[in-house]
Amino acid sequence: MNTADLGLPVAVPSTALFTDQYELTMLQAALRSGTADRRSVFEVFTRRLPEGRRYGVVAGTGRVLDAVENFRFDETILGFLRERGILDEPTLAWLADFRFRGDIWGYPEGEVYFPGSPIMRVEGTFAEAVLLETVILSILNHDSAVAAAASRMAVAAGDRPLIEMGARRTHELAAVAAARSAYVGGFHSTSDLAAGFRYNIPTVGTSAHSFTLLHDSERDAFRAQVDSLGSGTTLLVDTYDVAEAVRTAVQVAGPGLGAVRIDSGDLLLLAHRVRQQLDELGARDTKIVVTSDLDEYAIASLAAAPVDAYGVGTQLVTGSGHPTASMVYKLVARADSDAPDAPLRPVAKKSMGGKASLGGRKWAARRPDEHGVAEAEVIGTGPVPPELAGRQIPVPLVRDGEVVAREPLDAARERHIAARAGLPMSANQLSRGEAVLPTEHV
Repeated sequence: MNTADLGLPVAVPSTALFTDQYELTMLQAALRSGTADRRSVFEVFTRRLPEGRRYGVVAGTGRVLDAVENFRFDETILGFLRERGILDEPTLAWLADFRFRGDIWGYPEGEVYFPGSPIMRVEGTFAEAVLLETVILSILNHDSAVAAAASRMAVAAGDRPLIEMGARRTHELAAVAAARSAYVGGFHSTSDLAAGFRYNIPTVGTSAHSFTLLHDSERDAFRAQVDSLGSGTTLLVDTYDVAEAVRTAVQVAGPGLGAVRIDSGDLLLLAHRVRQQLDELGARDTKIVVTSDLDEYAIASLAAAPVDAYGVGTQLVTGSGHPTASMVYKLVARADSDAPDAPLRPVAKKSMGGKASLGGRKWAARRPDEHGVAEAEVIGTGPVPPELAGRQIPVPLVRDGEVVAREPLDAARERHIAARAGLPMSANQLSRGEAVLPTEHV
């Protein structure tokens, strides 16, 4: 079952209240003033990348599409808004029939982005587009932050598999979204069964220290696990003495033992010692999995160690120090009347402190150098230069309210690998630096 194709809701009957109150009060005021039906264009972008990051990763697009489809105001929700006195009756009546009927364009999921990139563009009436601000930003900001951390960890890990195991370190629903984003960013599996069920991500897991402590001896615990899961299982060897545990593990499971996991201590030193011990015991094919508060820097430091896979939790689901992508949702163009053919004119916020925005409905393309490597993110509001016409990044996601771009999660994962490979080599550096591509406005 590929649930990524099913358009499953986000664990609630409706996403309509995943919003801030001011979006509804703006709607009410616009309905009263007669401006609610003016054609409008909102764009999602970020003014800067987190400090030290070389690129961002678009993640959560598929969840946005599900959220837009499920943005409905049923009687229970309308009753809540009525009882709280948040909206008047004409506005409640308008919401009773609401569904988004506009268009959404965006960078496809898994694509990379840079400061100013028009990551998502929402077009429709002001009334319908303004309502989606918070739900879109909450999904994209969280998921893109996790995917960016995952991508950096995947670069550091090279060909070694990565296991997402952060469910116990974040909100239960955020854990599912984080596992999904980690998979887009390059992780191979998750310990979270809800993520496996909903998004068809491979799941893994064997035992914790409590299972060893439950038994009268470590040998008894290993025997129970091998009897249940087979000799190809992964045995946790750092509950007591690592060397003794490795010896016992091979005695119990035989040289065909699948793997051992180390969850504490000096991982670099222990990995070398355990590898030598396994080889001496004849378990040359037994793999070593390391966990214990890893981030991209710790993974990179283990590059020369005989480690076969990494399990990452806290640092991954919290964006490795940057839990948000700092994306914003701004009105960039609107019509002067509600006539369907009224032309759009650019609008923009003018502000001190670096919060100004650029008006106009934007296109974006990535210009390559003579070697085919990206050298600039080019953004404009006028005609697209002929040489960039075939290199535009945004794609249609929703047309006239209908989703047109739902795809399996593996497609986003593969797209990210390709997008990252098209960047300059310095994109893979973990050292602090600026965005690997400059943003050019034309």
